[in-house]
Amino acid sequence: MVRSFVRDGASVLFALLFMAVLAQCQSHKLWIAYEPANQSAQAKHIVLISGDEEYRSEEGLPMLAQILSTHHGFKTTVLFAIHPETGLIDPNYQQNIPGLQSLETADLMIIATRFRGLPEDQMKYIDDFLKAGKPVIGLRTATHAFNFGDKNNAYARYSYNSSVPGWEGGFGKKILGETWINHHGIHGKEGTRGLIDAFAERNNHPIIQGVKDIWGPTDVYGITRIPDGAEVLVWGASTAGMTDTAPINWQKSIVPVAWIKSYTYSPGSPEGRVFTTTMGAATDLLSPGLRRLIVNASYWAMGLEDHINPESDVQPIKSYNPTPFGFDGYVQGKKPSDYE
Repeated sequence: MVRSFVRDGASVLFALLFMAVLAQCQSHKLWIAYEPANQSAQAKHIVLISGDEEYRSEEGLPMLAQILSTHHGFKTTVLFAIHPETGLIDPNYQQNIPGLQSLETADLMIIATRFRGLPEDQMKYIDDFLKAGKPVIGLRTATHAFNFGDKNNAYARYSYNSSVPGWEGGFGKKILGETWINHHGIHGKEGTRGLIDAFAERNNHPIIQGVKDIWGPTDVYGITRIPDGAEVLVWGASTAGMTDTAPINWQKSIVPVAWIKSYTYSPGSPEGRVFTTTMGAATDLLSPGLRRLIVNASYWAMGLEDHINPESDVQPIKSYNPTPFGFDGYVQGKKPSDYE
């Protein structure tokens, strides 16, 4: 029987092709993880979740993960929007982010997704994480991280436009403090200058330690009001242009762009810490001040504010040249391992 199989050239060719594809799939990781060479005493695990069509979180979050791992000793895992038919990164595919089970061992979730409609077996890991009251950092489009068209979906309450009692405004409003409202700045024409809140500065808040300057080319997002119980750390002023030398457009009001708060999933649930910034596009992360703000917020969110060093290294580990933001502008054909 074996000899007859070998004599069949077509069968041999099929078997070889099958083994080649199998080997490729086994080596084609759907997410990336970093084990620090010199793990710090706190030995915490941070999961960073990308998946947005516009702001290149698939480029920015691996860079942040490398900083948090190499310079700060955290174990990090980066997840991506993956097209199931190709196994490649596809931010336009909104229904698949493999690896969310890594949240089971995570001490912090950093999320930068936009309008995702994930299957229930993936959403369960996010839901369980929040039920446990674990800390969350939301970047840019995380205010409208989810969108479930089917109101009968088990996680429809997460939708940015949810009207479910107690979850009005969905994950953004319930957990982070705000959902999608509008562009306060002129999208594609104005940037954001970060202004550290005077009260936070006077009280030397841990998260702003060593933060000297914040600027990004993305515009200021609008919010309805300061979230209940939130403390604003950074205000955003629109700049009349998209360069770091562009003057502030003082014709527009300043708006909160970074704040902290706490959340509870439901009455009686554990309380979790939250840091939210409506900045955080991959191009925004060229700002050392914004990178330090997020790194410091990571320590604070996990209760490690005493470990914040205002002089710590927040430089990218390798050359970082992010793709400009814009719909359908992602670099196609990339595997998660390409961002290692």
